[in-house]
Amino acid sequence: MSGGLDSTTVLAIAKGEGFACYCLSFQYGQRQSIELVRAKENSDTFGAVEHLVLDIGLDAIGGSALTSEIEVPKGRSFDEMEAGVPQTYVPARNTIFLSYAMAWAEVLGADAIFIGINALDYSGYPDCRPEYLNAFEKMANLATKASTEEKRSLAIHAPLLHMKKSEIILKGISLGVDYATTHSCYDPGQQGVPCGDCDSCRLRLKGFAEAGIKDPLPYNNRNHNDNS
Repeated sequence: MSGGLDSTTVLAIAKGEGFACYCLSFQYGQRQSIELVRAKENSDTFGAVEHLVLDIGLDAIGGSALTSEIEVPKGRSFDEMEAGVPQTYVPARNTIFLSYAMAWAEVLGADAIFIGINALDYSGYPDCRPEYLNAFEKMANLATKASTEEKRSLAIHAPLLHMKKSEIILKGISLGVDYATTHSCYDPGQQGVPCGDCDSCRLRLKGFAEAGIKDPLPYNNRNHNDNS
């Protein structure tokens, strides 16, 4: 649960399907903490049983524009976003996050993990692909006492995997998500105001424009306030 558009929508989907939700967030050395504030707010809004934040310090490893002094790419075209793995990729992040989720699920006796990854998001992230997710689920069912002794299976749910951003937004709105309480920006300004120019902001704005809905967030770059 990052407090972003995707993970908040996934929480709403899981809640709508009748799951008791335990939300897991990470202080992983990212350069901003507003996403954790939003994660807490949305976890409370959707009645999560618990919201756990783990401090795992991936900034000690670095290698990403999100955890080190590498500059966050700005103003890239959507074609540029499709070309290769971006500097905002955090090495092995989803594998690390899912491993913690797998451990907590075993302790809780949970049989489902929901994650907001998306394969149509121009991201280029290798750990957002369907084949990656299938491989992790297979590994998870070989790796725990719950699976080997108790014969419990763990399913990884990625309901947004093949959805366009506009479709995700419309789905969330139908489930009562207030996107004014979400955060997507890689490089926010003061008080968490999004920049409007990083890949994540541009993809978010494009999704709202295609959905025919105004993004409720303010942006530092005023040219983006009309979703243009």
